[in-house]
Amino acid sequence: MTALVILPGLDGTATLHARFVACLGDVLGSVTVLHYPPHKALDYAALELLARAALPGNVPFVLLGESFSGPIPLSIAADPPANLVGLVLSTTFARTPLPLFSPLAPLTRFAPVRALPPALLSWWLLGRWATPALNASLERALLEVHPAVLRQRAALAMQADVSALLERVTLPVLYLRATGDRLIMPGAAELILSAIKHATVRDIGGPHLLLQACPSAAARAVRDFVEGLQSARLR
Repeated sequence: MTALVILPGLDGTATLHARFVACLGDVLGSVTVLHYPPHKALDYAALELLARAALPGNVPFVLLGESFSGPIPLSIAADPPANLVGLVLSTTFARTPLPLFSPLAPLTRFAPVRALPPALLSWWLLGRWATPALNASLERALLEVHPAVLRQRAALAMQADVSALLERVTLPVLYLRATGDRLIMPGAAELILSAIKHATVRDIGGPHLLLQACPSAAARAVRDFVEGLQSARLR
């Protein structure tokens, strides 16, 4: 069966995906959520090396990149291991979603990440899909990560650009686009879809934290994608 490897969002804690994983059912042979070091600042190249080292070596697998992590699976898919059979991108980007703020990236080292009001984060990342349980989970995840690491990851996202690699991605690609995303604008998906002509998109009513707020709908889209890949291999 096909395995799934999830590269998480900016927190990198791998603590926010339990409901999504539970909704995937038995279509996938295994599901692994990669955990990024919470107290060590790593750039995208170093995170890619970490991800490649954790990939399955002997079974077909799909790589899912969420939010901050998007540039990593895109870079891996541009030079893929032989058993990578597909790519899922959830509310993410190939080029920074905030290009006007790129010159300000160095200033993130002064950002008071612990002082951001939880209500603002909830509005931005969860919107009307927020619940007390989701808000609490998000707050706990962010508290697990050193503030300097959160600042560095924010700076990386503000400067990211792997768009030149997109034309080298020949694997099947599914983009999960949240219609209520207040962080990633539609142009981020359009850039990927225009460069990877065979990529497909699934629009889901939900916020930026789509896998957390709408796990059933997101899991259904991933299951459909994986089942299509498995059917194609049997033909």
